[in-house]
Amino acid sequence: MISMSLLLAGFLLSLYVFVAFLPIYWAFGADSFRQSVKSLSFWGAAFGGLLVSGAVLAFFGYNPDTTVLEERGRQFASILHKMLIVDFFILAPEILLLVWPKGGAVALAAFREGWRQPMFWVLAGAGALAITVSMVIPYFTFGDDYKMMKQLGFDTVMLFAVLFAVLASSISINEEIEGRTAITVISKPITRRQFLIGKYFGILLAAAGLTLILSYVLNWALHIKPMFDKLDEVKDQMPLQVAETLTPFFMTLIPGAEASSFAVGVSAWFSEVFAHGFGMLLGFGQVMVLLAISTALATRMSFIINIVICGMIFLLGHLSPILVQVTQNIAQSNEGSPLVIVGFLAQLFDAVLPALEFFNMGPVIIRDNTLDLWPFATYVLTVFGYAVIYSVIGLLIGLILFEDRDLA
Repeated sequence: MISMSLLLAGFLLSLYVFVAFLPIYWAFGADSFRQSVKSLSFWGAAFGGLLVSGAVLAFFGYNPDTTVLEERGRQFASILHKMLIVDFFILAPEILLLVWPKGGAVALAAFREGWRQPMFWVLAGAGALAITVSMVIPYFTFGDDYKMMKQLGFDTVMLFAVLFAVLASSISINEEIEGRTAITVISKPITRRQFLIGKYFGILLAAAGLTLILSYVLNWALHIKPMFDKLDEVKDQMPLQVAETLTPFFMTLIPGAEASSFAVGVSAWFSEVFAHGFGMLLGFGQVMVLLAISTALATRMSFIINIVICGMIFLLGHLSPILVQVTQNIAQSNEGSPLVIVGFLAQLFDAVLPALEFFNMGPVIIRDNTLDLWPFATYVLTVFGYAVIYSVIGLLIGLILFEDRDLA
């Protein structure tokens, strides 16, 4: 006999899926969607469907085994997570268009151009394949294979997003300028500033979509990885700390003692998403910075030169702090060292170029003791704020270069 608490939990789960599906329904037909939401018959049918689907979930989804029920909760959360990623592709550019109509129109076109081209899906597939293969690669770390795979996963997501952003900006912006198609857009009531910044935000949204797709794959990979290494004792502390906060919240959203294990599974999935989101946010900060630099360079330089310069900036941005430290240590032990010039150049690069080493998640992953979650969240937001400031500087330089560029 199905209890009322199970029926309520099933109804609420169906309601959450229905709400996540509404943007998808709107994307397939905005006019029919507007007509439907104004009809009482639509909402009546929707309510009836929620009741039926809730009863089906309660009848077939419940299991007295708490382990099975928790895993089903995780699977449900992953499906809902996937729908939310699709909602991002639909709603994010529309919200930007609503807030910033003229520049948002350019951003919407750049966003659609970005994710519809084959390069986007080739990079998404290659990144997903690399993350999947990393689950079965032996790292010979004497019990720390999970940590190594996690670090490589974050780097993989970041590298593929950076590669897409730099390629898309250097190709799209430079081709429109050189092909004289940019003058057609700017001749309309859109300024050069709106054109360039709109391009930046459109490509950035597409790169964010790629990051979300690969982070979803990484989330499953990190969950499955311990199954291949039974001897490794995997206890990722950060998701467990997040779960302490989120589990009571999800138990409120999915009420009832019988559904508590299901709510724990849902909380476990989204706790991992939230905890891994710190690494994704740090990686996305690098995407923002390098995209801003690539956008600025694309106003004046060709595709090949842009790619080479961005690659050099990426390498020097990671290496310059290490070079500064090494040359300072050598200088202290040997005053007549010929590496003085190298040290000067390293300090120059460290001062001018973005300090990309701040975006490294490695030291957090490899540490053995538990990290305080919320102070670390403050650090991540601070570093992300640094990325925003540097991106603004890069875009300002790009606007200066683009202002007197002859488009005719």
